[in-house]
Amino acid sequence: MATTTIPSAPVATKPARMLSVDVLRGLTLAFMILVNNNGDGERAYWALKHAAWNGFTPTDLVFPTFLFLVGISTVFSTESRLARGATKSSLFLHVIRRTVILYLFGLLVNSFPFFNLHTMRFYGVLPRIAICYFVVASLYLISPAWRSKLALLVAALAGYWLLMRFVPVPGYGLPGRDVPLLDRDGNLTAWLDRQIFSPSHLYEHTRDPEGLLSTIPALGTALIGMLTGLWLRTSRSIEEKAKGIALAGATGVLLGGVWNFWFPLNKKLWTSSFVLFAGGLSLLLLALSIWLIDVRGKRSDGKADPETRAKRFMPLLVFGMNAIGAYVFSELLPGVVSNIHVHPGVNLSQWYYGGLLHIIPDAAFASLLYSLTIVLICWLAMLVLYRRRIFLKI
Repeated sequence: MATTTIPSAPVATKPARMLSVDVLRGLTLAFMILVNNNGDGERAYWALKHAAWNGFTPTDLVFPTFLFLVGISTVFSTESRLARGATKSSLFLHVIRRTVILYLFGLLVNSFPFFNLHTMRFYGVLPRIAICYFVVASLYLISPAWRSKLALLVAALAGYWLLMRFVPVPGYGLPGRDVPLLDRDGNLTAWLDRQIFSPSHLYEHTRDPEGLLSTIPALGTALIGMLTGLWLRTSRSIEEKAKGIALAGATGVLLGGVWNFWFPLNKKLWTSSFVLFAGGLSLLLLALSIWLIDVRGKRSDGKADPETRAKRFMPLLVFGMNAIGAYVFSELLPGVVSNIHVHPGVNLSQWYYGGLLHIIPDAAFASLLYSLTIVLICWLAMLVLYRRRIFLKI
């Protein structure tokens, strides 16, 4: 990506909050809640389901975009705190505290409402975010220089490919020779997870989509976000920044698409080609958001009008300004409604979806309406916080 002119250290001024980043985060959260709460996961529209294994659907873009935005936010939040006089040692303690809280939230949403230690899942979306955040935030505190982040990104993607391609999997053999490359169970990531946890702790029993080894390339996704945050901190015009991000996005999509022929796109294994392809799409979405909001959203005199723009994009800011709160609420809500029984053996969720199917014979469309209902409930809950100017911070 176009980062060759990024200075080794960002300027010491407090960074202004970018509305375009908050809007994109809100859009990502809304879509995440939508796809995570299908009334019928089997009969939902293909775009609202993850790819079964190799391949890519719009749903597969949700988590990497959120992790990409974590990398951007880490740069801006760190610089904001430094500008207010915080020391790096105090910020590191904050990073540790935030990491622990994010991870514990992950255990909460994974186990709610029963908290059975025998089946507790220790991997997951929030645990992965916590680990990636800890690494990139710590690296940024050590040095804000972009070169080391780019080098680590290349090392993470190349290293993961080498591990998955050339390291024999015990009991299966060498990938690509003795066992198909990226075999569902005969890959190094799945094998390692089975050595660490019993099947009851893994999301898919023989493997986990947020497993330990695949956290390495996921770190690459967060690093792409951090490099983007550094680019946004330069003194270039907002138009130049948007063009640079769009160029980097197109490059990522192209490189990921080409690498796919040798290392297939696979969200569940978070392959290196997937990192580049999804990261490129995230960059393109950010460039579009910046263009629509920060470039085209100015007043006729060329000046920004943040109050008017905030009102215009308020529906997405409701989620974007309370991202973690919205996600946790959306993950706890199904656990609540599934334990409210309308009839013996029929919970509230089943009753509502069954009612939709009775009215709408198209199961995919009924599933979509069910998902939109969950999104609306979560949005209304976050709207209360937004109107009271309550933004949950960790």
